[in-house]
Amino acid sequence: MSTDASEVYRRYVGAMVLHGLHAARSCGLGGTDLYALNLLDLNGPMTPGELSAQTGLTTGPTTRLIDRLEAAGFVRRTPSPDDRRKVIVEPCGEPIQLAEALAPAREKLGALFAGYSEEERRTLFDYFARATEALRP
Repeated sequence: MSTDASEVYRRYVGAMVLHGLHAARSCGLGGTDLYALNLLDLNGPMTPGELSAQTGLTTGPTTRLIDRLEAAGFVRRTPSPDDRRKVIVEPCGEPIQLAEALAPAREKLGALFAGYSEEERRTLFDYFARATEALRP
């Protein structure tokens, strides 16, 4: 990757991270809080242990994360139908403030993607899927 291409990519990644942090702050969340909500939205309800494994947090910080999200009304704990000793953490829907904070960029990105051919979009989304796997620890 040339220096120019590397710089473009680093600017893109930086903009994505800053956009996420700004959106999170707009509804009183931290970056890890937003990441956890995204995981729950994408993967569905999970146990605190599963959330811990997916976020990379230890059990103490995961409990505090869930406490914050529950106190803010973003998630709820429900008893596990399979094991009464366990709880399941489930999202309570997307926070309106978060959706509002993300909407302008989502609209701009939608318009940007619309400018690409179907084949180009397939290539872009293939990259997103592969890069996601490559970036996971």
